[in-house]
Amino acid sequence: MVRAVVPDAVKPFVVAALHMELGVPVLLIASQSEEAKRLFDELQAWCLSSEQLRFFPEADLLASEALVSDILVTAERLSAVSALGLWREVSRDGNCCPLIVCSVLGVIGKTIPREEFWERCHRLEVGLNFEPLGLIERWQNMGYELHSIVEVPGAISRRGGIVDVFSPNSEFPARIEFDGNRIGSIRLFDPKTQRSLKLVDSVMIVPAKEGDENRATGTILDYLPDEALLIIDDLDEVRGTIDKLRSQVGETRQTRVECEDELAGLPVSCLSWQEFEVKMGRIRRRLMLQPWNVDSASETGVQSLPVAPVASYGGRLSAFCEDLRKMLGKGQRVVIVSQQASRLAEFLEEQDILAHPVSQIEQLPPWGSVTLVRGSLAGGWAMKDVVTLLTDKELFGVVKQRRWVKKRPMHYHWLIPQLAPGDYVVHIEHGIAKFAGVTKMLSDGVEREYLVLEYAAGDRLYVPVDQVDRVSRYIGASDQPPALNRLGTQEWARTKRRIKESVVNIARELLEIYAAREVIPGFAFSPDTLWQQELESSFPYVETADQLEAVQHVKSDMEKPSPMDRLVCGDVGYGKTEVALRAAFKAVMAGKQVAVLVPTTVLAQQHFVTFRERLQPFPVRVEMLSRFCTEKEQATIIEGLAVGIVDICIGTHRLLQQDVKFKDLGLVIIDEEQRFGVIHKEYFKKLRREVDVLTLSATPIPRTLHMSLAGIRDMSTIETPPDERLPIKTYVGPYDERIVREAILRELERNGQVFFVHNRVHSIARVAAELGKLVPEGRISVAHGQMPEDELERVMADFAAHRNDILVTTTIIESGLDMPNVNTLIVDQADRLGLTQLYQLRGRVGRGSNNAYAYFFFDRGKQLTPEARKRLRTICEATEPGAGFAIAMKDLEIRGAGNLLGVEQSGYIAAVGFDLYCRLLAEAVEELKREQKG
Repeated sequence: MVRAVVPDAVKPFVVAALHMELGVPVLLIASQSEEAKRLFDELQAWCLSSEQLRFFPEADLLASEALVSDILVTAERLSAVSALGLWREVSRDGNCCPLIVCSVLGVIGKTIPREEFWERCHRLEVGLNFEPLGLIERWQNMGYELHSIVEVPGAISRRGGIVDVFSPNSEFPARIEFDGNRIGSIRLFDPKTQRSLKLVDSVMIVPAKEGDENRATGTILDYLPDEALLIIDDLDEVRGTIDKLRSQVGETRQTRVECEDELAGLPVSCLSWQEFEVKMGRIRRRLMLQPWNVDSASETGVQSLPVAPVASYGGRLSAFCEDLRKMLGKGQRVVIVSQQASRLAEFLEEQDILAHPVSQIEQLPPWGSVTLVRGSLAGGWAMKDVVTLLTDKELFGVVKQRRWVKKRPMHYHWLIPQLAPGDYVVHIEHGIAKFAGVTKMLSDGVEREYLVLEYAAGDRLYVPVDQVDRVSRYIGASDQPPALNRLGTQEWARTKRRIKESVVNIARELLEIYAAREVIPGFAFSPDTLWQQELESSFPYVETADQLEAVQHVKSDMEKPSPMDRLVCGDVGYGKTEVALRAAFKAVMAGKQVAVLVPTTVLAQQHFVTFRERLQPFPVRVEMLSRFCTEKEQATIIEGLAVGIVDICIGTHRLLQQDVKFKDLGLVIIDEEQRFGVIHKEYFKKLRREVDVLTLSATPIPRTLHMSLAGIRDMSTIETPPDERLPIKTYVGPYDERIVREAILRELERNGQVFFVHNRVHSIARVAAELGKLVPEGRISVAHGQMPEDELERVMADFAAHRNDILVTTTIIESGLDMPNVNTLIVDQADRLGLTQLYQLRGRVGRGSNNAYAYFFFDRGKQLTPEARKRLRTICEATEPGAGFAIAMKDLEIRGAGNLLGVEQSGYIAAVGFDLYCRLLAEAVEELKREQKG
C-alpha cells in the first residue's frame, strides 16, 4: 500500500496517468458523492477513450420500499460491473481496461454477486440456434421487462421473428432477426429513431437487475481482478462516511422493528467499516490519496508529488503575458487549456507569441514552448521541471465546467405508454373514438401490433402502430365526455368543415395583429458589444442548443426596428432566466432601462440576487422593488428610475403602480404572465405596442399549438434538459411518519436540504413543531406569504445560505425558486393542490446533478375524489425531464391555449379535440399566408 499527498487539482491527472501506464483496471473511491462526480467529470479530459471510463452511482441505501429504484441508475451500475466483470474478454476485442469512479456509498452498497453475474451472462452470435420465446423467458428471469418499443436499458420486445434487447453493458440496443430458430442477423440501432446503425457478429447479454434484498449480496470490490489498482481518496473521510451511514441504517432498522414492519428482517443493505477493510485488504495494489501530510515523522512512506499552485490573473492578460515571457525565457514547457483558445491565440499573436489552438496533444511539447489546447479543466498547477498547466480559472477567474455525463436514455415514444384503455382519442380521418388497447394480429404472415379504437354502434378500427401519428389523445375544453363518431358516415367530415370555417377567421385576426405590430415604429438595439461577449462567456454552465437558439431569437428581435413580443417557453429549471438576463444586459448597453416583472416577492428576491451576482463586474445598477423594501428604500429606487440612474429594476406588480416612472424604458421582461391578474394583462397589451416585451413561461405549450402559431406569435421553446438533470423519483401515498423521517435523514446524510409544503397558514406552526419532534437532527424554519416582509426575507436568505435544513412552507415556493441543494420535496395534503401547482412544486427539486425525491402525501384513511386521484396519478407517472412537454396534461394545455389564442374557442375545441383543432388552425394560417404572398 502506498500513501501520497496529492492536491485536488492534480488528482485526475495522477489517476489517468497511472491507469494508462499500468494497463490494469482501476477503481477510484471518493469519500463524498459530489467529489466522485467532480473527479469523473475532470477525468474525461485526461482519458484517451471515453469507453474506458465508467461512473458507478450509489444505490438508495436508506430508500423506503415505497420508492421504485431508477432503472437507469441500475443500468449504470450494471454497466460498470460488466466493464470489470468482462474486461478480459472485452480487452481481447481491442478495448482497454476500465477506470471506474464511485463514492464510498456506491462501493459499500450491495449488488449482484460476481458468480451469479457470470452464470447469467451469455453471448449471442449470428448462425447460432436459440428459441426466441425461450430467450425472452430467460431474459425476464434476468430482470428484463417486455416493452412495445425498446428505448431504455433492461427493455426487450418481440415482433414476429424480430427480437430487440437493450443490455446494460451496451451503448445501443440490439435487433436480432431470426430465421426460424437460427439467428440470421444482429444490428445495433438508435433507441431514439429506432433506425439501424450497423451490423455486428455478436452481442453480450448481461443481467438487467441487481437482485432483491436477499440476493444482492456482492459489492463492486468483489469484481476487481488480482492485478487491479484500488485508489482511495482520503481514507479517514471514507471511514467517517461509512460509520455515519451504518448508524442511520441501524436506526431505521430499529424503527421498523418497533413498528413490527415485515422489512425489519431483511439483511443490511451495505457494508460496515470492518467488512469494507476485509474486502479492501484482498486487493494487493492500493494507493491512498491524502490532502496533506500531517506529520512526516510519524507517517513513514508518504510520497509527495513535486507540484505547486500557479498564479491567478483574473482577466489581467497583460500581467499574464509578462509572466509567460519569463517562463518561456527560462525554457519552461507551458500548456494552456481554455474554452476561449481562439481568442487567446489572437491575443498572444499580437504580443508576438505564437500558439496555434489544438484539440489534443499528440506528443510531448518541446522545452521553452507554449501549447494552446481547446477544452476545460477545473484548475491549473505546475510540476517542477516537467510542465506548467494554466486554465481559464487562472486566466479569467471563471471556468465553464463542462458536464461530460453521457445523455440518459429516455422514453421518446410517449403516445402508446400514455394512453390507457378507456381514454378518448381522435383519428384524423375517422373522428372521436375510445381507445380499447393494443392487440397483435397476423398480416401477410407477419405478426403486427395495432391500436384498437371503438366507435359508436360497436364499430371497431384497427390502426397499425406505425400509423400512430394519425391518432391523438382527445383533450376537450371541459370534463364532459365527448360523443363518439360512427364509422362510414359523413358526420365527421361535416364537423371538420365547420371547424375549418371558424379557424380561418381566427387565423385572419391573428395575422392582422401580427402585421399591425410589424409597422409600429420601435427602438432598434445595437449589435452585441465586447462586454456582452464577456458576460455570456462568464455563464458558469454549458448552454444547451435550445437555450442558445432562444438567446439568438431574442437578440435578433431586439435589433429590429419594430417592438419585440417574444415568448420563451421552457420546463422549470431549463435556463430561461439566463436568456432574460442576456437580453436585459443588451438593453442596458444601448442606454435603455429594463423592468423585470415577477408574480411573487420570493421570486423577485431570487432574480435580484442572480442579476446582481452576474452583473457585478459591469457598471450596471440593479434594484428590486417589492414589499421586502422599506418605504424609504422604495422612494430612493423610484427616484433612481425617474432620473435614469437605475438600469434594471426587478419587482412584483408594485412596478406597475402609478408612482413608478422610467426615464427611458426599453425592455420589459414578464415572468409567468398567466399568474398576473386581468387588469395587469391589459396593461401588458398596451406595453407591447410601445416597448420590447419578453415573456417567460414554464407552462408547457403543446407542440401542435406551437406549430400553428409559428410566424404569428414569436415563440422560442427550450426543451433540452441540462445534461446532468435526472428524473425525479416520485412517491404518492397516505402520510407515513416513518417514510418522512427516512426521506429527510437520507437528504441530510448527503448534506442536502428539504422543502416540506403544508399549504395552511393557520396550522403551519403546529406541523413544523411535530416535524421537529420527528426529526430532531434537522434545523427547521417556517415561511409563508402572511409573514412580515423582513422576516420572510431573512428566513429565505438563511435557508439559501444553508443555515437551516428543512423549510416548512406554503406554495409560495412554487414559482421559479432555484436552490440546487434542495433535493427532497415533501407535500402534505397534496390532493388539495391543482396539477399545475404539483408540477411546479416538483420543479423546485432536482435542479442539480443529484437524485431528487418528491413525496406527495394525502391524509391516511381519506377518500380521494376521482379528480384528485387522476391528478396524483399523472404527477406520479410524469417524472422524465421535460415531461411537461411530452405529456398532455389537460389543465396546462388548455390554459396555454387560452393565453396564446386570447379567444373563446371551447365549443370548437370540444367538437374535434385540442390536438386536431391546432392542426386545422395551422393549415388555415399557412393557406392565408400563401394567399397574401400570391
